[in-house]
Amino acid sequence: MTALVGATRFHESRVGGFRLGAMLGCAVLLCGLGANGIAAKEKKDPARDARIALIRALSREIAVTKVALPRGKKGIFVDAQGKLDQAKSQEEVRRNGLALKPGTPVQITKLEFKSDQMKIELNGGGKQSKKWYERIQIGGMGGTTTPITTEPSAPVYGSAITLAFPGKVDSVTPEQVKKLLAGILDFERHSPTVLYSPEVPPEIKQAIKNHQVILGMDRDAVLSSRGPPDRKVRETRDGVEQEDWIYGLPPNVLFVTFDVDKVVRVKQY
Repeated sequence: MTALVGATRFHESRVGGFRLGAMLGCAVLLCGLGANGIAAKEKKDPARDARIALIRALSREIAVTKVALPRGKKGIFVDAQGKLDQAKSQEEVRRNGLALKPGTPVQITKLEFKSDQMKIELNGGGKQSKKWYERIQIGGMGGTTTPITTEPSAPVYGSAITLAFPGKVDSVTPEQVKKLLAGILDFERHSPTVLYSPEVPPEIKQAIKNHQVILGMDRDAVLSSRGPPDRKVRETRDGVEQEDWIYGLPPNVLFVTFDVDKVVRVKQY
């Protein structure tokens, strides 16, 4: 009887040991699979990394236009050698109108990628679109509706550049993109002569570099600093005709007031 009990306990310990070993083996295997999964997720994607680098380096960059840029969602086309398609550009200007004249400060506001090209949006792009509140309508008697705002949409002052890549996207650097666009955009901001004129006070030059507007600026300086306004309003105050340049939409609006050609008031809401 004693021998039988001992044999049974020995059998149970062997089975328990086997189960414990199997459980540990499974745990190790799962850990290995998890580690492999994490490693797979962390595997580098050169194309993705290159796009992220381009977005980080070029987004919000300020430049000055060297050529006329059209309205419309297509914009202009630049080939892999940096050559502008003049025929398409002129056709877009004829069809949709002019958005940006040569010498206008612009900002890169968005980048979109395809397998062999990149679309660069300038000043919000060249497509006219309604703001969210312009689509809201209030119901009335008889099933009629009335928009909450009847003001026309702000004019479009943006455009776009489609750049063909000279090879794969992961082989293009931000410096190469700027070089390819050298005939279209001046990233060194040499075009606004106000920055280099000896007559311009240093504080105004510094404000332009910081994209700020301060008292005493003229229209050229404000354009160099902030670009064209979203709206312009002329009013007569105390017998003096003044002009307001309005940037942005509520709740973030910048009012720049000119008396003749000088900024006399700057109000940020």
